[in-house]
Amino acid sequence: MTRWYSLEPLDEGFFDSAPFRYRYPMDLPVPAERVWAGLTGSDPLSWCRLLSEVRYTSDRPFGVGTTRTATVLRGSLRIRERFITWDEGRRHAFLAEEANLPVFRRFGEDYLVEPTATGCRFTWTFAFEPNPALRLAFRAGAPLNRALYATFARDTRRHFGAR
Repeated sequence: MTRWYSLEPLDEGFFDSAPFRYRYPMDLPVPAERVWAGLTGSDPLSWCRLLSEVRYTSDRPFGVGTTRTATVLRGSLRIRERFITWDEGRRHAFLAEEANLPVFRRFGEDYLVEPTATGCRFTWTFAFEPNPALRLAFRAGAPLNRALYATFARDTRRHFGAR
């Protein structure tokens, strides 16, 4: 039986104030609607190698309060998510409510999709505060974390044909 650890809530301001933030703006040569469909379809974020599975657990239509589960690193980390922002076709953001490992105090992601003349700009933001017992380890491991989160951006660029 999996043990779940509760995380503390956060609001939209956390994406600008979190102790650890990784923001990846990506200019993609595809319409914003295609990226949005990849974020909200039946197999969201399927192009990301580090994500084993991401699944919405709420019925459509999605909006604020929608829930989702994510399995990362071949099941090493599992997260239960709840969306706190939902602007259909443009932006959504979630907070992690629970995780199977006591790694984070707070964790969330923000996804912003904006049309451009040549496709769209997709900005993916990861924001977190580690469990206080792990704070020093996270500071020392910042370069590793940066490389890990950058993998999501690389996979996204590759999937949508960006250079």
